[in-house]
Order: sequence, then C-alpha cells, then structure tokens
Amino acid sequence: MIVLKTTRELSLMKEACRISAGALRVAGEAVRPGVSTWEIDRIAYEYIKSQGAEPNFLHLYDFPATACISVNDEIIHGIPSKKRILKNGDIVSIDLGAKVHGYNGDNAATFACGTVSDEAQRLMDVTRESLYEAIKLAVPGNKIGDIGAAVQQYCEARGYSVVREYTGHGVGKALHEDPAVPNYGTAGRGVRLLPGMTIAIEPMINQGTAAIRQMPDGWTVKTKDGKLSAHFEHTIAITKAGPVILTTE
Repeated sequence: MIVLKTTRELSLMKEACRISAGALRVAGEAVRPGVSTWEIDRIAYEYIKSQGAEPNFLHLYDFPATACISVNDEIIHGIPSKKRILKNGDIVSIDLGAKVHGYNGDNAATFACGTVSDEAQRLMDVTRESLYEAIKLAVPGNKIGDIGAAVQQYCEARGYSVVREYTGHGVGKALHEDPAVPNYGTAGRGVRLLPGMTIAIEPMINQGTAAIRQMPDGWTVKTKDGKLSAHFEHTIAITKAGPVILTTE
C-alpha cells in the first residue's frame, strides 16, 4: 500500500532526511587510506545519535551496523569491519539513514578514497548523474517506469549495466514502503506518481556485467565479474511544484 504524506508528515520526514544527509556527509569525509570501515560506521552512528535520532539500518532485518559500506566490487550491504582497511584508489559506497519523530530518511553515495583511476571516477560520475536524471522525472502524473527508464538509458548508453535484483523504494514511517522503484524499466509503465509520495531513488550501477553474487556472510553482494560498482541515493518527495530532494542538510 502506498502512503501519501500530509504537509505535516513531510516536515517531520524532512528532519529525518536532514540527519541522514548529515550522517552521510561525515561518513564520506572519513573515507581515506588507512581507515577501517568500522571506524566510518562508528562516526555515522555517533552523528545520528548526537542529533537525537536513531540509525534505522542498525538491527533492521538483523543487519549488524549503522551503515552498509561496500568497497570496489561490492554493490550493496557491505558489513563494516575493523579488518577492512581502506586503500588509496578504493571507491567506497556508504548507504545509511536515520529515524526521528517516527519517520525515516535514506541516502547513499560512493566516495573516492585518495586518488582513484579515471575509470572509477567516470563510473561514480555517471551513476550520480543518472540519479539526477531520474529525479527530474519524479513529478505528478509520471510513472515509476519513467524513473527506471531514465537511469537505465543514461547508464547503458555510457557502457554500464544496471543491477536488477535491488531497487529503490517508498520511504516513510517504515524504511521500506511501497512502491518498488527499479533502476530499469519502460517509460509510461507502472505506478502513477502522486503528490505526497516519498520515494528513495538509488541507482546501483556496475562497470561490467549486471550479474551479482551473494557472499557467505548473507549480506554483502558483489559484482559477478569482480568489476567496480557505484551507488547513489536520495529520498524524494513528489509535490505539485515538482520533485523535492529531502536528504539535504
């Protein structure tokens, strides 16, 4: 069931999204060679708590951390670890959110660790750009398929592939609500976008094949061919005036 938010509910949700954006910022600022992914997760946790909110990923479906931190060929759901030490040239995807006043925020970005290759930077740039191409179409009257088609066409035209097994989603009192928001699809198809809808759009784009492989930890998902993957996400409100990015400070 899709839940349309009132003006008051959107204002409450905006606070959760603001905190989520701040947590992502400080986590990204901590990305540098020699730092563990566990330390980045700790920084995100302390920031969210300092804002009077709760980290909404922690213990969700038994996930053991505040943030999913996925490095290089890890697409999504990487578990932070004291043993995972970042190296110069890594690309680091951080996905996290906060909950406050009963509402959730959710956002993600991929960060360069030190100096990365031109190929890695291009993948990150294209993935980020595809997110904003999709956001342009998050307007009343359009369909979910318009969003997915925008991501797919933008990335595939530049030689990249779109992960099919994981999608964006509605966000609200629950972190994951209806509707699913795939990063692929056919324009003009799917659920119609209405004012009051709040959705997370989150392209997960691979340098090589779209095929994935699940790791034995039950969480981490990698590219099947070992090539790089990037991930960017914003929580968006559909309004009569156009799309509003909620996950900003």
